[in-house]
Amino acid sequence: MSLRPAFDSEIAQRIVAQFASVPGGLLPALHEMQAAFGYVPREALKLLARGFNITEAEAYGVASFYHDFKLDHPPGKHVLKLCRAEACQAVGADAVAAHAKAHLKLDWGGTTPDGEWTLEPVFCLGLCACGPSAMIDGEVHARLDNAVLEKLVSR
Repeated sequence: MSLRPAFDSEIAQRIVAQFASVPGGLLPALHEMQAAFGYVPREALKLLARGFNITEAEAYGVASFYHDFKLDHPPGKHVLKLCRAEACQAVGADAVAAHAKAHLKLDWGGTTPDGEWTLEPVFCLGLCACGPSAMIDGEVHARLDNAVLEKLVSR
């Protein structure tokens, strides 16, 4: 399902070495870990802690603070992020979200058994004037309704 390798300590150690001497290098290292493996494995947090001379708790604290870092498992092949902010809610985002959950048979943060889709809440995509909005694999979509959402998900 995933084109990314399973955790490989050699790859992770190269990433740590690349950023350990860079001021503020922990965040770029976390991004590289996620790019390499699809998420930031717990084993990677241990290597980051050693490489940056911080505790594992500190490495975990930084990674868990930012919602885009995935710590438990890689996301699905496609990621559907639905805006949950007030402006989108005011124009029907709750109904679209309920439909997406039912259509994909997922709850927030879930991934379909086939690994195709992950459903995530996001708080504002900057499309407040044309909500409900979503982001699919980094591409934003506005003025969603149930039919448009189904078409996007099935393409």
